[in-house]
Amino acid sequence: MGVIAKQSIRGTIVTYLGIAVGVVTTFFVLTRFLTTEEIGLARVLIDAATLFIGLAQLGTNASVIRFYPYFKEKDSEEDHGFFFWALVVPFIGFLLFAVLYWACSVPLGAWFGDKSPLFVEYYYFVLPLAFFMLYQTICESTCNVLMHIVLPRATRELIVRVGLLALYLLYAFRVLSLDGFVIGLCVNYALAALINICYFFSLKGNDSSFSLKRINLRPDWSFLKANHQLVRRYLIYTGFLILSAVTTVLAPTLSSFFVTAKMGLDTTGIFAIATYMAVLVSVPNRSVAAIASPQLARAIKEDDREQCSILVKQVTRNMLLVGGFILLLIWVNIDLIFYILPNGATFAAAKNVVLILGVSQLVLGTFSICFTALNYSRYYAFSLLLSLILTVSALVLNNYLVPLYGMEGAALSNLLSYGLYYVLIIATVVPLGHFHIVDKNWWYIALLLIVLFALNWAWQSYLPAMHIWLDSIVRSLVIIGGGALIAYKAKLSPEINALLH
Repeated sequence: MGVIAKQSIRGTIVTYLGIAVGVVTTFFVLTRFLTTEEIGLARVLIDAATLFIGLAQLGTNASVIRFYPYFKEKDSEEDHGFFFWALVVPFIGFLLFAVLYWACSVPLGAWFGDKSPLFVEYYYFVLPLAFFMLYQTICESTCNVLMHIVLPRATRELIVRVGLLALYLLYAFRVLSLDGFVIGLCVNYALAALINICYFFSLKGNDSSFSLKRINLRPDWSFLKANHQLVRRYLIYTGFLILSAVTTVLAPTLSSFFVTAKMGLDTTGIFAIATYMAVLVSVPNRSVAAIASPQLARAIKEDDREQCSILVKQVTRNMLLVGGFILLLIWVNIDLIFYILPNGATFAAAKNVVLILGVSQLVLGTFSICFTALNYSRYYAFSLLLSLILTVSALVLNNYLVPLYGMEGAALSNLLSYGLYYVLIIATVVPLGHFHIVDKNWWYIALLLIVLFALNWAWQSYLPAMHIWLDSIVRSLVIIGGGALIAYKAKLSPEINALLH
């Protein structure tokens, strides 16, 4: 866990610096200077591009991590031109799905046109935005397998967000028109992609070294001919991931699209602010997963089940503890957050949405490593069926709950579909992969979080109300501070205690 801890800590620090910029952008610029419709437009454009790149990758994101250990020579820098395929395959995928996106313009325009005509107006800007986001993501994944996550993480979490902050301010003060803002959005991600590409071509090896030696992009055809079974497995796995991506990438964005289509961009803007708050819960998992996934892939390749279990248990335990306390911090102070938020009364309608989506993000952050373990095992085909269940349940629930309960229905459909999804994943991984998912400390952490949330509810329900600032500060110190002290003294996470020491 030394490399994982070292890189994860650095990545998490960078991520939270980016979050600081994101907090300023989201809570003090967007809510003050932009209308909810304009916030909704930016959100749905990025969601659409995210969905597009999830499909256009053609499974490269996962296959790069899973198959790099098979191409990389042990104790050597030779990788047989592996990264040539990592860059070319997504380009082919982009061309294929660009044609499909163009062909779907009429039916999608009709679906969104009634409630969200502004999105239809900027429909085709999704293509350049998606292209730049695609290669930003691909180069980040290739850096991950070389154990260099910090600068790509800084690009995604910090540089992109600073660029977005500048764009929002330029638009707020009418230096940019709405057209200029959307074009600037594309340019911002183009810059991020360029930074990652330059960094990727400057890397050498999978240790901590750094040089100006170029990555080898010459495909080794003799190696492919000599390892035709490996090529066959790669193609089957990638083909499977293409089908799986249709479901796994679609599900997370469905709620946003349903809210946009059925309630309009105004509501999407409010839903987006709630989503930004909830996503903070799963932020630590981004750095941990980025560095733990290659380690897990190697352990699975070597059939080291003990190491697999150690990795999975450590990730699920620590992500529940950290993510749970982040959610608790948000919920204890939710009224104060909306109180200090510009136009907070408008966005306070999404208070319950924040909690529901926060729990959903906690589930995702805690158990996403289980999906990774299943995907890298020889039983990966099961994840296609589970992903199909996720998407179908998300479609059905959104279609039923959004018209009934609006934003809360969208959030609830997200939680229910992901809850079912991860229950099924765990029920598959444990008997087939012989992985141990949680240990006794995980259950103690879950119990502690339940008690702390119940204490917060009882405090607000039965104790006299104080001034909103004083109330939030006192409850935070007692509930969160007390809970953190209990977790530390009980050594619920030996890894976190060791880092603190």
